Amino acid sequence: MSIITILTDFGSIDPYVGIMKGVMLSANPHVQLVDITHEVGPQDVEEAAFLVAEYYRRFPKTTVHLCVVDPTVGSGRKPLVATKDGYLFVGPDNGLFSLILAEGNARTYEIADRDPEDGGVSGTFHGRDIFAPAAARLSLGVAPHELGPEIPRTVMLDGLFPRIEGDLMVGKVVRFDRFGNAISNIAYDLFTDFTRGAPFTVSLGRLSFSALSRSYYETPHTCLVGSAGYVEFGRFKGNLAQEQSIRKGEKVEVRRGLSTAKSKG
Repeated sequence: MSIITILTDFGSIDPYVGIMKGVMLSANPHVQLVDITHEVGPQDVEEAAFLVAEYYRRFPKTTVHLCVVDPTVGSGRKPLVATKDGYLFVGPDNGLFSLILAEGNARTYEIADRDPEDGGVSGTFHGRDIFAPAAARLSLGVAPHELGPEIPRTVMLDGLFPRIEGDLMVGKVVRFDRFGNAISNIAYDLFTDFTRGAPFTVSLGRLSFSALSRSYYETPHTCLVGSAGYVEFGRFKGNLAQEQSIRKGEKVEVRRGLSTAKSKG
């Protein structure tokens, strides 16, 4: 059975997600549709980029990952299909697949060949009119190159990765989960390569930590490596984002060397 996962910022109030599912099921009644989330921050392409890079490998090869966070819908940006390591990705060429494409070993194609039976294209709902039909065709075995020409260069988001200046690494909060945990763009591998076993201080707003915890309950405020593989911050039985008034984009600093900070907890 073929699988299509769906990631959007559409929420659950409007019928948009259901409409896309109807389009895909009409084309392939046997496809298995998996909702990842429809609560990506409205028009937050960066958040979506981190999410899809987190989950796509958890599915079987040949899975089609349909991702629609598309603030420039109706513009000249290209609709695309990307292939990497046996996985397929469908969505707008607006940087949404930056982290996946940055890893290399990927190819991208413009969605240019549409089935005439799919009807016209709305200027505001390419999820229904372009992306869902393309995902369904891929789930039926259509090859990506059959949908259009290869794209030699795609849009890549800026500021996805932390910057390093001597003994200081500066990252940022890129998203929050339902519990108010603040998830940064500092991957654990990068963190360990940077600290090299030396003392360190991790700072976010008024909080500072000189050690990473293993779980959320060890101290009232926690700095740890979450399940996504990134440094994140939490509040035991509380909502860190609300308590500390933390917002997306807030600076996260890792300072390498002799640490005088005590973990705030």
